[in-house]
Amino acid sequence: MTRFLFRRLAILLPTLLFVSIIIFGLQQLLPGDPAIAMAGEERDPETIEQIRDKYHLNKPIHERYLIWIGGVLQGDFGESIRIQLPVSQLLVEKLPVTIELAVLSMLVALGIGLPAGMISALYNGRWPDYVANVVGLWGLSTPNFWLGIMMILLFSVELGWLPASGYVSPLEDPLGNLESMIMPAFVLGTGIAAVMMRHTRSAMLQVLSSDYIRTARAKGLREKIVIGKHALRNAAVPVITLGALEFGQLLSGAVLTEQIFSIPGFGKLIVDAVFNRDYAVVQGVVLCTATAYIVLNLLADIAYFLVNPRLRA
Repeated sequence: MTRFLFRRLAILLPTLLFVSIIIFGLQQLLPGDPAIAMAGEERDPETIEQIRDKYHLNKPIHERYLIWIGGVLQGDFGESIRIQLPVSQLLVEKLPVTIELAVLSMLVALGIGLPAGMISALYNGRWPDYVANVVGLWGLSTPNFWLGIMMILLFSVELGWLPASGYVSPLEDPLGNLESMIMPAFVLGTGIAAVMMRHTRSAMLQVLSSDYIRTARAKGLREKIVIGKHALRNAAVPVITLGALEFGQLLSGAVLTEQIFSIPGFGKLIVDAVFNRDYAVVQGVVLCTATAYIVLNLLADIAYFLVNPRLRA
């Protein structure tokens, strides 16, 4: 296990370096000049030159990358060109909101997708299987933005149970925070639940047809032990992979959902930064997201060892 972790960490650091180069290089392909955009309508040449000098825009690309990555290693992601604030401060403000939304969405996905997939596999070819597949197909085919708008019309406009948009900090009002997050979490969670249901069903069907499951049943073990201890544990490996990838996608920012419900997370932050040619913010958000993906994959690999003893061998 220790040797495996060292190997993974040895791969992780060069991967992050390569990702940072790609992020910085692709960022330069965005059309437009941020210095001209910041200079305003008058576009005074002296002001433009001052902006380029302040943000190192007049230096070669390799020098700008070295300046940026050197600051990142010290925790300095640069300064936002548009709102004149440190990018690290923006990340600290927006990241907790996105993490909360991602965690709530994954709880919804796990609460719906795993039981539905198990029931579908256990009752393969019978009416619970057909119901679960219909619900899963509905979740896959329903656009998040449409479901979000419909939920706002029903629960906010018609019934008045939940706020239509906005975000309340859990430190200020825990109940208000839950009310503001429950609809966007459900919208994101149902889409992931549908994918998770399909993967859980497929993995469970494959495991239930294995020889060791037939042996366990032939030995007279109770069905709950066969399903819970043997089948589900071995079927969890692909589900762990899917969960890690989906959670990473949620951390990258659910752009449409955050826009519909006015959630001030990563999605809204990066959209505004791209439109404003705010290079430092885009680089900071994308690098943070890429790091989250890599770390989540590492945690998924560790979970494999804990769930499946065969991998430890």
